[in-house]
Amino acid sequence: MKYFEEAKNIWTTQVPRSGQAKTVQGELMRAVEKFRDEAQRNGNTNWDQGFEILASFLVETLARDESLDEESREAILEDIHLVTNGQHPYTNDDVYDRLADKIVEWSMRKGKIVEHLPNPQLRR
Repeated sequence: MKYFEEAKNIWTTQVPRSGQAKTVQGELMRAVEKFRDEAQRNGNTNWDQGFEILASFLVETLARDESLDEESREAILEDIHLVTNGQHPYTNDDVYDRLADKIVEWSMRKGKIVEHLPNPQLRR
């Protein structure tokens, strides 16, 4: 992981113990860690609509970021698809770590904390 300390900082300062984060950075990190935990601990047996909502959020925010070139967006989209396949849990850390690095890079490009509006349909 390239940005371990930066990712840890987002996790500890912007991800609440429960519920959705108040920042986009925190919610992105929370989503990736939800996918990692579900795959590694439960084999995606609890996969539901909540995970689908989080997957859409990752795609819309990271993979469709217009500040990235097409190749970078495609690589992020491939990683998201690997970790959001409810039928086939991805249990290695490499892709989750790579996505966490992309979140840190996204945050650095933004240069500021971005407010996240909670999704009332999300229960994860």
